[in-house]
Amino acid sequence: MQRQKRADIVIAGGGWVGLAMAKEIATRTALSVVVLERGPARRLADYAKGMDEVDYALRYRLMQNLADETVTHRHSVGATAVPIRQYGSFNPGTGVGGAGEHWSGLAYRYLPDTFQLATALREKYGSRLSPDLAVQDWGVTYDELEPHYWHAEQMMGIGGKAGNLRGRQIEGGNIFEGARAQEYPNPPHPATYIAKRFTQAARELGYHPFPTPAATLSQSYRNPDGVSRPGCAYCGFCTKYGCMIGAKAQPTNTLLPVIAKHSNFSLRPGCWVRRVVHRDGKAEGVTYIDGQGNEVMQPADVVLLASWTLNNARLLLLSGIGRPYDPATGKGTLGKNLTHQVGCATQVFFNEHLNAFMGAGGLGVTVSDVDGDRGADPDLGVLRGGAIRITSGGEGPISGFGRIPPGEARRNWGSEWKKAALAWHDKASTITCEAEHLAYRHNFVDLDPAYTDKFGDPLLRLTLDWTDHERRQADMAAKVQQAIGKAMGGKVGGAARGMGAHYSVIDYQSTHVQGGAIMGTSPESSVVNRWLQHWNVPNLWVVGGSAFPQNASVNPTMTIMAVAYHSVDALIGRYLQRPGALA
Repeated sequence: MQRQKRADIVIAGGGWVGLAMAKEIATRTALSVVVLERGPARRLADYAKGMDEVDYALRYRLMQNLADETVTHRHSVGATAVPIRQYGSFNPGTGVGGAGEHWSGLAYRYLPDTFQLATALREKYGSRLSPDLAVQDWGVTYDELEPHYWHAEQMMGIGGKAGNLRGRQIEGGNIFEGARAQEYPNPPHPATYIAKRFTQAARELGYHPFPTPAATLSQSYRNPDGVSRPGCAYCGFCTKYGCMIGAKAQPTNTLLPVIAKHSNFSLRPGCWVRRVVHRDGKAEGVTYIDGQGNEVMQPADVVLLASWTLNNARLLLLSGIGRPYDPATGKGTLGKNLTHQVGCATQVFFNEHLNAFMGAGGLGVTVSDVDGDRGADPDLGVLRGGAIRITSGGEGPISGFGRIPPGEARRNWGSEWKKAALAWHDKASTITCEAEHLAYRHNFVDLDPAYTDKFGDPLLRLTLDWTDHERRQADMAAKVQQAIGKAMGGKVGGAARGMGAHYSVIDYQSTHVQGGAIMGTSPESSVVNRWLQHWNVPNLWVVGGSAFPQNASVNPTMTIMAVAYHSVDALIGRYLQRPGALA
C-alpha cells in the first residue's frame, strides 16, 4: 500500500459540504487540507460544450455509476433485499461538486420547529404518538443556524423574497418562515405565465404564495468571496445538468475558485475512499483506491466524512466505527432513522401553450400554508404537512413529451396516443408537493450480507417502506393541488407522482435521503454531537444529510450547508484550539 505525506485534514467527498469545509479551513487557518473525490474533475467549460438531454437527463451523466456501486432495498426486515440496477427514486451525483452540480437550485430554509420536532410532537400529542416513531431533536436550533443560513445564501447568491424579516411579516414572502436577519442577497426571478396563474389561484383560495427561493441568479452577482457570476439565461438546462454559464450556484463555480488559490489545499479526483483507519478511539486517516487502481493510505490528524448521506453511513459501517442499529432491540445508533421524502404531484392541462421549454431551476411559486404543523390534521391522522409549488424549470423535448389529459387515449402508446401527445404538448404543468418524512424504528440502513461493489465491499442495504401516515399526507396534499389546479382554470389530470402501496425504488421521489449517522445530544441516541463530531472518535467529523434525524418538507441543501458551517466553526474555533471531545 502506498502512503501519502501526512495532512492536517483529510476530507472524503468533494461536493457542497466537502468543499465548503475545505474552503473555511484552508482560508482561515494554515492547515493542510486534502479533499478526496472519487469522481472526475468538472469545469464550466465541460458543460458549455453542449447540453445533450439524452446524455444528461436520460443517461445520468453526472450520477454515480450503478455498475460500480449501488444499494440494495427491502421493505421490511423479513424481506429479501435486491440491488437497485437503474436510477429511480433518487439520483446521487459524483465527480467534483457532487449533486451540487446537477441540483435544481431550490434553496429553502427549514421551519424552526423542525429542529425540536420530537419535543413539539410530544407536547402536542403525548401518548397518542405511535411507539414506532423514532423522531428526535437535532441538538441545535434554528436561531443558532440562522447566521449560517445567511452565510450560505450570500455565497450562492440566493434570490427570493423575505416573509419574516426580524420578526416582521412581509406580504409577498413566506410569512410562515423563521425570522431572517437579512433580506435575500438577490431578488426572485420574474414570474412566468404559469407561475402568475398559480399565484392568483392560490390567493383566491386564501393561501399565501411566495416566489420560490432559488440558487439560479436572477441578475449578475458578486459574492463576499469576490466570485462573480452572470444572471440566468433561462435556457432550462438546470436539473440533472451543470450550468453552462455559471448562473446556477455549484461548488465548482462558487467554492472551488476561492480555495484553488491556496497552497494548503489539495483536491484529488478519481480517489475512492474505502475505509477510515482508526485505533483506540482515534482516526489515523483514510485508505482509498486512486485513479490508477493503487491502494493508498492518507494519514491525517483530522478526518472529515463529507460525502452523500448513504455514502457517509456506509463508510462508517465498513470501517467498524460505532454500533450498528438493531431495530428489534432499538440498541445501537449507526444506520438508524433513514428517511426520504413524501412526494406527490398533480398534472394540470390548459388550452394554450405555456412555453415550458424556458425556465430555470427553482423558478416558481410555493405555498407553505399546509407545511409543518399547519398541515397537521388529527382527524385524518396527519401529524405534519408539506410545501406545495409549481415550477418553471424548463422541459426537454424528450422528457417533457407525452403528457395528456385522462380519456384522450385508450393506452399510453400507439397512433392515438401520439396524436394526443402532440396536441397537448407544451400545454401541461405539474403542481408538486414535498412533505416531511418522519423517522420510524423500522427504517434504517446496514451492510448487505449478499451483494458487494466492484472492490468486493458489502453494499449498503436500505430497509424502508411507507406507512399509512405518508399516504395520508399525500392524499391531503393532492386535494390542495387539485383545488389550486381548478382555480387556475385548468383541466386537472391524474397523479403525476404518488405514494403507492409501498415505497418504490422505481419512481423518483427526490435525492433528499437523510439519516444513518444522525446528530443529537447523547451518544445513546445519536452518532455525532450537535457539531457533527463523532461521539466515540473525537477527531472524526461526519457532515451532511446523514446527520439529519428526520426529513423536512423541502430541499435540504441550505440546511446541510448551515449545519456544515455551524460544524466547521466549532472545528476551527474550539477543537483545533484544544483537540478532544467538545462538551
